[in-house]
Amino acid sequence: MANRKLGERFKLVVSLIFLLSLYACVSTSTRDSAPAGGSVSTGLPDDAIPRQEPRSRYGNGPYYQVFGETYKVLDSSYDYQERGVASWYGKKFHGRKTSNQEDYDMYAMTAAHKSLPLPTYVRVRNLSNNKSIVVRVNDRGPFVDNRLIDLSYSAALKLDMIQSGTSLVEVTAISYDQAPRVSSPPVQVKAREERSQENIFVQVGAFGEAENARRRIALVRSSGLGPAFVHQDNNSSPRLYRIRIGPISDVLEYDSIVAKLQRLGITETHLVTE
Repeated sequence: MANRKLGERFKLVVSLIFLLSLYACVSTSTRDSAPAGGSVSTGLPDDAIPRQEPRSRYGNGPYYQVFGETYKVLDSSYDYQERGVASWYGKKFHGRKTSNQEDYDMYAMTAAHKSLPLPTYVRVRNLSNNKSIVVRVNDRGPFVDNRLIDLSYSAALKLDMIQSGTSLVEVTAISYDQAPRVSSPPVQVKAREERSQENIFVQVGAFGEAENARRRIALVRSSGLGPAFVHQDNNSSPRLYRIRIGPISDVLEYDSIVAKLQRLGITETHLVTE
């Protein structure tokens, strides 16, 4: 019985440490700042070097709450890829504990993510200029609407997004996790592709029936959200009709579109590129 109580107390202490670190990391870039001089005096650091690491004892859920919202930590980083908005955090949090109890270093190539296991290595590609970096996710956040990942100051500097504060990005896990129901797959590292400037769209639905697609695009257009169009995907089985808005140019336009869609009751959106 004594051992059981001791174990419960230990779990409580670990949970409290995790929650305190989460609240320490809640940030928005607009209230943060760059180091004095606005640069890295010793030059930009190299990208993080992916390697297989054990899961951290801290910050890996499986569930946690921030500001009354419940978040689930993914069981695996395998095959993870998502597009969204990146922000950055810097001097305000430099030296504080991250969610896995490491010291946050704004000059290191690290990042915060709400659901990827800690640690996870990811490639982050800036969709506006095609610059690409590799960072190590060791923190939780950003707990702000429409934000996908929070980058360290140096990582944001290498993506050329310090001045804007945010950027539309693609995040791809460099995963050492096994694929579901596969005994020993190779390490999954999606290679970077050199691409020309891409158009970015907000996808607001994918329908198997053309009539459902017509209803959705009529709702979108009648609300002044445009240009909106139907992308007919003949490569999927069954055929899908994808409703898209755009192309869009920046984060401000993306945030405005998402806010209007939410007022229409449309909460499932995705960034796609062509």
